[in-house]
Amino acid sequence: MATSHRSATSGAGGPGIEEKILSRDPETGDLTRLLRFAAGVETTDTIRHDFWEEVFIVAGSLTDLGLQRTFNAGMYACRPPGMPHGPYRSTSGALLFETRYRDRRA
Repeated sequence: MATSHRSATSGAGGPGIEEKILSRDPETGDLTRLLRFAAGVETTDTIRHDFWEEVFIVAGSLTDLGLQRTFNAGMYACRPPGMPHGPYRSTSGALLFETRYRDRRA
């Protein structure tokens, strides 16, 4: 179940954003990863998805342009399925710890 690699990611938006997968369940799609935004990155898309997402800002800061709010190191966010977030800007760069999972309650 556990894999570890680094790659570009389309989930949060393009050049200057890298992910390192810490674990992934191929059956459920549940995922734990590190997500790094390079200094100066700005995305253009508002994101919505069908899973829960929890994010902890490990270092740096990230501005959600849709909310017009900046999140700094030490802050946490929980996004339920369907919640719009982004686009984002990170002037100095950011490192995020993120988990994604689906609600499997019967």
